[in-house]
Amino acid sequence: MGKILLVEDDESFGYILQEYLELHDFNVTLSKDGEDGLRTFQEHNFDLCLLDVMMPLKDGFTLAKEIREVDSDIPFMFLTAKALKVDKLKGFRLGCDDYIVKPIDQELLIARIKALIKRACTESSAIQTSYEIGKYQFDFSNQLLNLGDQAQRLTEKEAKILQLLCESKHEVLDRNKALKEVWGKSDFFNRKSMDVFIHKLRQYLKADPTVQIINVHGKGFVLEDR
Repeated sequence: MGKILLVEDDESFGYILQEYLELHDFNVTLSKDGEDGLRTFQEHNFDLCLLDVMMPLKDGFTLAKEIREVDSDIPFMFLTAKALKVDKLKGFRLGCDDYIVKPIDQELLIARIKALIKRACTESSAIQTSYEIGKYQFDFSNQLLNLGDQAQRLTEKEAKILQLLCESKHEVLDRNKALKEVWGKSDFFNRKSMDVFIHKLRQYLKADPTVQIINVHGKGFVLEDR
């Protein structure tokens, strides 16, 4: 059904909720606090995040903000015992998709999770697949980079990285976000591998001097074509 990151500092409640979600065929990873939750999110792919609000080390609101900086599209829900309007408004201002107050209605929670994952899948299926990069035409679906009557076939990873660059053209593509989406996690070896792929893409695009992939130290890469 989907991969869920559950961040909950109440160990007993966390395990019970994890088991309940897994009984409904979700793949659930449980983190015990906000810092561990952020590390886990950066290292793996998820379809949805369930975040407790009141946690040690890093609260749910702070964690949500940092998750959004890595992946602006991931749906997430807050779990909280606080039903105050001001807290709900703060959650929605951070971009949360739902706000569940404890004690949780488990059937309602499952229905809401399914709806959010289904919506996210529908939105991702409508993502653009054809792009203009300077004088080039990039056909992501067929992994082809075309310049006039010349075509360069890309590998799956090359095409995915180039698509991510196109989606954030003229803005910084966060390195960790790209690593997570293409390789599944961010580590030393995958970072080195990504640098190799970026070099290859630069070679493919060098026939148009207006096209550049710029390295932004400590952050990521920017695709420019002007």
